[in-house]
Parts: sequence; C-alpha cells; structure tokens
Amino acid sequence: MKIKGVFFDLGGTLFRYTSHLGAGFKHLVSQLDININQEEIGDAWTKASKKAVLHFGRKSFFLHKDLFREMIVSFGDSFDYKVSESLIEEFHQNQLKALLQHMPIRDDCISTLKELRLMGLYLSIVSNIDDDYLEPIMKKYSLDLLFDDWSSSEEAKSCKPDSHIFYYALNKSGLKKEEVLFVGDSLEHDVAGSHAVGMRSAHIAEEGAVTPLTHGLKITTQPTFKIAELAELIPLIQET
Repeated sequence: MKIKGVFFDLGGTLFRYTSHLGAGFKHLVSQLDININQEEIGDAWTKASKKAVLHFGRKSFFLHKDLFREMIVSFGDSFDYKVSESLIEEFHQNQLKALLQHMPIRDDCISTLKELRLMGLYLSIVSNIDDDYLEPIMKKYSLDLLFDDWSSSEEAKSCKPDSHIFYYALNKSGLKKEEVLFVGDSLEHDVAGSHAVGMRSAHIAEEGAVTPLTHGLKITTQPTFKIAELAELIPLIQET
C-alpha cells in the first residue's frame, strides 16, 4: 500500500544526541555536600542510572521527570545522602536548558520535512518525551509549521514500544497503519514498536550513538528500510 504518512521519533532521529546533555548532572554534583572522588561519583551515577532505566524502561508509561528523580535519589542513597526536592527540580530544569541549547537538529531535517510536505504526505511526531520538553523544542525550530500533529508519551499516557502510543497517533492522523512509515533510531522502541501494530519502519542509524532506555532489552526485529540521512526518505517513498 502507498505511503501516505510519515511518523517521526524525535531524539536521535530529527535531532542528534550530544554529550552536552550531562550538564544537569554536573550541576547537581557541584551542589552536593559529599566528599568523594570523581571515579566514585561516576560509578555511583552509572549504577543509579542503570537501576532506574531497568525499572522504568519496562513500564508501558512513565514521565521522564519521575525517571530523573529516581536516578538522583538512588545516586544520593549510595552515599547516605538525601538529595533535596529543590535540587531534583533544578536538575530537571537544567536538563531542559541543555537540551534546548545543545541538542543539534539534523542538517537535512528541515529541508527534508519541507520536501515531504510538498509531496502531500501527512507528517507526525511520536516521541517518548514529557510535554514540558516537547513544546519548547517545537517552538524553537518552528516544527509546528511543518507537522500536521505531534504526540508526546505524556499526552498519550503510553511510551514506545507500547502499542497504545502508535494507535493514539494513528487515530489523530486518520490514516491506516499500512499507509504509515515510522522513522526512528531505536530498534527496540521505534522499529519493534511500529511493526507490532502493522506499520513499516525506516531505521536511521548513527555510528557510536546509544539509544536511551534500552538497557537489557533484546529485540531482533529488522526494519523495513535502513537510512543514514533523513533526505534518503524522499527517493525511498517515491519508489515505494
């Protein structure tokens, strides 16, 4: 069936990941009254992060704000230190600032989206993201002018690869699942999740990039298409 709509993941797909997103953690550590070396700090944060990811990564729905809170509380517990609620909120806000300042949009993102719109395709964002993150990103890059709709996991009350968020986006679009191509960087969330509801997928892979919240998940699903740049979607869809 002809592709009539393209649904996009956000982080790692329309935008590239960046190491600058650790700014919130650096600020957090600078505010804590703990006398430990950098190696101990790094080990404790890695352990706390993995623990939280294993807990939240298997949930069908969660808020990233709650994920961050569990990471921070667990990190503090490693040193018998109770992190204040005000510092937890600061961490959340610093992560948001870092994301808006440093997460780079792909070079061919805007031009590709404009071309896809000229082709008459329905465009949607389907992202595991909280609303207080998604809305500022949409405004900063004027993505609201390029997309027909967008759905956060907070709005849908569902996180990929849970099927509900995909059906939620389909209902918004009015398209049939067979008419949609889902584009994402995560084999676990985007490819396996979209295939489970009958969509086709395009996996955009970046060497060395690690998709978040996939620790411990083992997925063998293969994408319908593989791309290295968003612009490759244009001839791919034209030929499909």
